[in-house]
Amino acid sequence: MKKILVLFFALNCILLQAQKTTKIGYIDMDYILTKVPEYAEAKNQLEQKASAWKQEIETKKNEINKLKQSLSTDKVLLTKELISEKEEEIKNLEKDLLDYQQKRFGPQGDLILQKSALIKPIQDQIFNIVQDIAVKRNYDFIFDKSSDLTMLFTAERFDISDFVLKELARAGKKVELSKKQQKVQDQKDIKEFDDKENPEAVKKEKEKEEKNQATKEERERKIQERKDLIAAKKKEAEEKRAAIIKEREENRQKLIEEQKAKKEALKNKKP
Repeated sequence: MKKILVLFFALNCILLQAQKTTKIGYIDMDYILTKVPEYAEAKNQLEQKASAWKQEIETKKNEINKLKQSLSTDKVLLTKELISEKEEEIKNLEKDLLDYQQKRFGPQGDLILQKSALIKPIQDQIFNIVQDIAVKRNYDFIFDKSSDLTMLFTAERFDISDFVLKELARAGKKVELSKKQQKVQDQKDIKEFDDKENPEAVKKEKEKEEKNQATKEERERKIQERKDLIAAKKKEAEEKRAAIIKEREENRQKLIEEQKAKKEALKNKKP
């Protein structure tokens, strides 16, 4: 019934907001708590206590069962008065055991009370952070997925649990930021929110960046090809020039040798 009322209230609020854009988000309190180190440590200590209490209960049960077994075995040897006394003793022990179980694990028992005391400070802190996010990001509704409200479908982009965890971590570090650092951090937070809430826009932006990168790489490839072509032509021209110079030098050397040979031949012909 409670779930139906909460759901009805939520739907009614949404219909009232139908004339304007309604912004909705949700958190998963169970998920958040599992990521908080202080809660995990305290929960572990509480579970150890609960385990010890269960062991005490089991010990008491075994003692009562032994008394019952002993009474059943010795009943034929006992008087009615002794039997009544032992049965009354067992009855009182069973009542004490039931009271102890209620004390430890009942609706108002130690386990519930200590768990509530453990969770409440963290829940209060989370509540304050959620309130702050709601104001900054203009949310109309923020629900708790792990509460009595049954959420049949939840789009992941509306989940702000990780943003709440980040704020919890910052609060735990107690780091004072300068105005400039705070501004940078706020801008970063805004972008993270926008990216999460608008996956299609992020996808388009990524595709645009990839296209720009491909265009840039293609341009750089063409520039490099042009540079390589120029370098190849320059190398070819240098090789031709070197070949021409070499050929000229060889021809010059050949001509010198021919002239030298002619001189020697003329010299040898003289009487």
